[in-house]
Amino acid sequence: MRRVTRRKALSLVKELDAFPKVSESYVETSAAGGTVSLLAFAAIALLALLEFFVYTDTWMKYEYEVDKDFSSKLRINIDITVAMKCQHVGADILDLAETMITSSGLQYEPVVFDLTPQQRLWQRTLLLIQNRLREEHALQEVLYKTLLQDAPTALPPRDDSAGEPLDSCRIHGHVYINKVAGNLHITVGKPIHHPQGHAHIAAFVSHDTYNFSHRIDHLSFGELLPGIINPLDGTEKITVHNNQMFQYFITVVPTRLHTSKLSADTHQFSVTERERVINHAAGSHGVSGIFIKYDTSSLMVTVSEQHMPLWQFLVRLCGIVGGIFSTTGMLHGLVGFFFDVVCCRFKLGVYRPREEAPQQNHNHLETPLLADVGPPE
Repeated sequence: MRRVTRRKALSLVKELDAFPKVSESYVETSAAGGTVSLLAFAAIALLALLEFFVYTDTWMKYEYEVDKDFSSKLRINIDITVAMKCQHVGADILDLAETMITSSGLQYEPVVFDLTPQQRLWQRTLLLIQNRLREEHALQEVLYKTLLQDAPTALPPRDDSAGEPLDSCRIHGHVYINKVAGNLHITVGKPIHHPQGHAHIAAFVSHDTYNFSHRIDHLSFGELLPGIINPLDGTEKITVHNNQMFQYFITVVPTRLHTSKLSADTHQFSVTERERVINHAAGSHGVSGIFIKYDTSSLMVTVSEQHMPLWQFLVRLCGIVGGIFSTTGMLHGLVGFFFDVVCCRFKLGVYRPREEAPQQNHNHLETPLLADVGPPE
């Protein structure tokens, strides 16, 4: 019973076969057709391999929405070296809400301002990457996908500084601030917080010791993610004037990052900079120091890593195979058609005009007939 049922099922499947079957006796093989077939198979193999590489690759998708999280705190990660001694400089933050942010999360460490050859090589490499990022914005996606694996993007430690004087101050650490516009400033004297505002004690600092040459080894907002290169990382400013003001205007954009490696909340930012010499006699007023003015954007960017689904890869693969077979078949027929036309072998039909017999043959045949039917002598 099962065999009968199985035979019926097979016969039903055979009846459903809608593909045309051509007997091998009606198929004519040729060298041109074999060549086209080889080229078609080679093209299919090449395009299928390239499509597989596309399938294994990923791309970053950007989505924008309004940032509704306005009550949380924003973290600033700072690593700045100023060419002054630590007892002569101070850092603090003042936002638009007139809130003073204490610098208790920042550490002051006496260091040597000049870099070692290894550190200088690191800085030049970092600046080279920064220039390439400004020219090729797509490289940022490569950093998102490949460098977020505890990559060593920090300044290499100094090997030996025992014989060199500690002439500079490294200010590093992190501070939590409100998500409003504010100003991080590093200037002469230690900050003093009082209800009427804030001030820096600079009376005991000699004017000749002012030197705001600085190097920004790292400056970022949000969660600290090794591997991300920020716009100001590696920036170095050297001045020969005592009264020099450096200003950085930053726009911070909240960013949610979702990749196959990790998911994190970070912040991107764009920056413009300005510097000028303070000269009250020439009308250039202000305070000497380093001022980083930041503002947060109302939009939030979600960056997610996307991958081609398997069904889409199979559909594209079938399209490649079918398209190449159809295209090569049409091209082969078209080339054969023109080849027949050029070689004068193109035939419009089987009709040909009938040839007439010579006239002398007809006369030769008519004469005996007349002789046979004539009266006997």
